[in-house]
Amino acid sequence: MFASLANRRRFSDLSEKEVLALAIASEEDDGRIYATYAERLRAGFPDTAATFDAMAAEEDGHRARLIALFQQRFGTVIPLIRREHVAGYYSRRPVWLIENLGIERIRREAARMEDDAADFYTRAAQASTDAATRKLLGDLAREERKHYDLAEHMEADHRTSDARAEEDDRARRQFVLTWVQPGLAGLMDGSVSTLAPIFATAFATQNSWTTLQVGLAAAIGAGISMGFTEAAHDDGVISGRGSPIKRGIASGVMTAVGGLGHALPYLIPDFWTATTLAVAVVFVELWAIAFIQNRYMETPFLRSVVQVVIGGVLVLATGILIGGS
Repeated sequence: MFASLANRRRFSDLSEKEVLALAIASEEDDGRIYATYAERLRAGFPDTAATFDAMAAEEDGHRARLIALFQQRFGTVIPLIRREHVAGYYSRRPVWLIENLGIERIRREAARMEDDAADFYTRAAQASTDAATRKLLGDLAREERKHYDLAEHMEADHRTSDARAEEDDRARRQFVLTWVQPGLAGLMDGSVSTLAPIFATAFATQNSWTTLQVGLAAAIGAGISMGFTEAAHDDGVISGRGSPIKRGIASGVMTAVGGLGHALPYLIPDFWTATTLAVAVVFVELWAIAFIQNRYMETPFLRSVVQVVIGGVLVLATGILIGGS
């Protein structure tokens, strides 16, 4: 890491020729990023994709103006200098890291990109001594500041009055189908189905260590089973529920979390202290599930309470009765 930092140039040490070359490379990269966003979003969010197409075209226009100025001042050979060659220069997050986080996250990333570019052009203009270069960089700084607002107007040209709302609603539904629904199913399964074996073991043995071992086995085993089952039973192509890997991760992790919540209190050696804490955790889990159902699945809260809390209490009581008999 230190060797990498040592090999970078400071921005203040760059010549005007190198600053222009850096700006050209940055505009090329940003144009590619916007074009990639547009391509990835085209099938599900065509109106936002059209906006990113327009933003990519704007970046290409900036690049052309910078190249024209560079050729006028320094000739046709543009030195290769990129963001990673300059210490402290703004970076771009990989497209693959952003694209899976939802359309709103992509829009926020685009706004951040424009702010970064505007700051760069402002600094570069202040450091420039050539009048034409200073003017162009200042103009680009102002354009980048307005670019995201311009993109919003561009989007209005490509969409009907309610298309943005429809896209947002579609994105929310996709988030619910891919992450919330399988995660909630896993949390319910892990929280409720492990109650009986864990508390039956607890009251049968009255031993914290044994109960912890059973709880860990039940929670982790259930998580692995639920994760593979969710990933294998539906590839998401026809149902539209999204990536089976994402759904499997959501279901498996939340199943394990649901079971571990009331198993981990048995790390406490004193059995009755651990059991009291585990029962309290159970009630927190059940109310949390009822809240998530109401918040994301639009299930009436009273029905959620009846389905989850009362059902969970009955399973808990079954485990206690069987273990204590």
